[in-house]
Amino acid sequence: MKERLLELITKPTTIEELKDVLAITDASNFRLLVKSLNELEDEGYLVISGDYYDLAINHGVYIGELSINKKGFGFLETESLKDDIYIPKSDLSNAMHRDKVLVKVTRDKGHGLKTEGKVIRILERKNEYIIGTFIENRDNGYVKPDDSIFAKRIQIVKKKSLGAVTNHKVRVKIVDYFKDLIKGEVVEILGHKNDPGMDILSIVYKHHFRPEFPKEVLKEIEDINEVSEYDLDNRVDLRDKLFITIDGADAKDLDDAVCLEKKGENFVLSVSIADVSYYVKEDSKLDKEALKRSTSVYLVDRVIPMIPHKLSNGICSLNPNVDRLTLTCEMELDKHGTVINHDIFQSVINSKYRMTYTEVNDILKGDKETQTKYANIVSLFYDMNRLAKVLNSRRSKRGSINFETNEPKILVDETGFPIEIFVRDREDSEKLIEEFMLVANETVAEHFHWLNYPFIYRVHEEPNEDKLKNLFKLTGMLGFKVKGTTNSVHPSALQDLLKSIEGLPEERVINTLMLRSMAKAKYSNQSLGHYGLATKFYTHFTSPIRRYPDLMVHRLIREFIINENVDRRSIKHYDLIMPEIANQTSKKERDAVNCERDVDSMKMAEYMIDKVGQEFEGIVSSVTSFGMFVEVDRAIEGLVHINDMKDDYYEYHQDRYILVGRRSKKVYTIGDKVKIKCINANKEEAKIDFELISGKERRARRTEGERNAQRRGKNNRSKQKSKT
Repeated sequence: MKERLLELITKPTTIEELKDVLAITDASNFRLLVKSLNELEDEGYLVISGDYYDLAINHGVYIGELSINKKGFGFLETESLKDDIYIPKSDLSNAMHRDKVLVKVTRDKGHGLKTEGKVIRILERKNEYIIGTFIENRDNGYVKPDDSIFAKRIQIVKKKSLGAVTNHKVRVKIVDYFKDLIKGEVVEILGHKNDPGMDILSIVYKHHFRPEFPKEVLKEIEDINEVSEYDLDNRVDLRDKLFITIDGADAKDLDDAVCLEKKGENFVLSVSIADVSYYVKEDSKLDKEALKRSTSVYLVDRVIPMIPHKLSNGICSLNPNVDRLTLTCEMELDKHGTVINHDIFQSVINSKYRMTYTEVNDILKGDKETQTKYANIVSLFYDMNRLAKVLNSRRSKRGSINFETNEPKILVDETGFPIEIFVRDREDSEKLIEEFMLVANETVAEHFHWLNYPFIYRVHEEPNEDKLKNLFKLTGMLGFKVKGTTNSVHPSALQDLLKSIEGLPEERVINTLMLRSMAKAKYSNQSLGHYGLATKFYTHFTSPIRRYPDLMVHRLIREFIINENVDRRSIKHYDLIMPEIANQTSKKERDAVNCERDVDSMKMAEYMIDKVGQEFEGIVSSVTSFGMFVEVDRAIEGLVHINDMKDDYYEYHQDRYILVGRRSKKVYTIGDKVKIKCINANKEEAKIDFELISGKERRARRTEGERNAQRRGKNNRSKQKSKT
């Protein structure tokens, strides 16, 4: 009813008009109409003026999630507008970061100013619990939130402190919100703030993840044992096939295994994925908890799993030489990498080898010792690598964009102190598995697209037009041209640009700006295509141990393909729940990325504490109005504040992403090599500060506009001279 009302109400409308349009004649449906209208008003979607109902957005009122900056002001993120609404600190009311709020626009965008608004109602509090450090005072106590976005202390009366003492890390439930005061009660003492691992645990809680599972969830899986004959009913037996897993050396949740066989000039690639949906039943306590988490979180010293370790590292992990239940996507590929036949079915496998990326890379590089150890399967890896390169070439030809990004690996000791940080380079074995997973994901997505059943897709929409304008402008200034326009550019044009700048000084700046121009990939119940991969159909099928969308895809495969439950009731059920699952999993994915990033940033700052005063070679990774970020050893990033560039007064040229010395005309931009000194490292704030020692001698080049302006000036002076 509510969705239908939102479709009908496009202008001020009375309840009588709605009653007539909906052909409501009985009392029960009229009560439902009134109830739905009241709920939509409470939820902020409608406004009431006299006898008329109207859409809130028609009155400059928007719903969304509030994002508060550390400086105190906020932004409303709403799907109804392309740009966020800026909210001054004085207009936040007592709303907090991540609250769902109703905002009224007070100033429209224009003349270089952002759209501005004020919070008029808090619809939903999202921060019921806060993690922080307890501090005792004379009578009671307070908690200082770990997240600096929450600037207010939380007052705790003594009888609600659970006996916490100063420097205990605690979990607090907020019980009252006031404009200048927040009251709470301690619900859990996590430990002392200096306990090993407590720093990371605090960040885990901050991002609304929990390490432990509820007792009722663990109880539900107590009776799950090893694979039995009963479990094998109606499964294709692939236990004699040569399936192998290739993963990191420290991986314990092995959810994919591959088998490659020759068929004339073609290859048959079988990608078998742990059948997690067989154990995680829909609407069970385990399923609800898995959806709540939506993803596993991989941190420097631990994994916060989506499903309990008994499943993720046990019965669902495709460990070698044990029977495991799987779903298999079997594909026949021709010599060009085109899938000419495929099948999707439930199966049982027995993985023969648990290989690591390092071992497979060594084999492909010709390492004699590793090749001798795995002599009977060496040729298999060469075949796999050959097929992977064909798949990669095919993907590149259609325009798939290959971004080069650094993925830091942080090693910590038993106390949690970081002892080494390095960048993991992706070699052939990592790329091999990536290509096999990509083609399986595409195949499953296309299969469901043509079935036209409810499904969950991984989608990546076209880049933001304004950001593309900046990219086109900068690449033009650097002498590179992109085919297409800012509102219509094929991904192949961007991939061609990346290829053309490989190894050039401009590579880093253009690669970085192109990444920033991209939309964020997300989950959707609609098949919208994947821009970055240049494919019409894409999903996530290959990691159900650690991603709920993959688990959902498996559930839909079982429902519609294996069990053939395609009745109207089943289709309607999944049609209804899929949009919310897509939204929830997209949101939790962002939470997980932010959690992992915060932990990495904190550990990098901690790593640099005893290196304050040391000098390093680095590369400028970003330029802003307040300075530039510099990357050391391709992983550790710190800020050179503009005040710590002491040889000149530097000005930021936003249109060219450069800092220019006012006197010297020295220029700094992304990709420049510089020498810096570490002057500060703060673990609590996850901040590293550098001071500029020296950089590449480069003078500001004038833009075409500046050169034209100078020419115009000369011409004007010449005309004046001729007149005299």
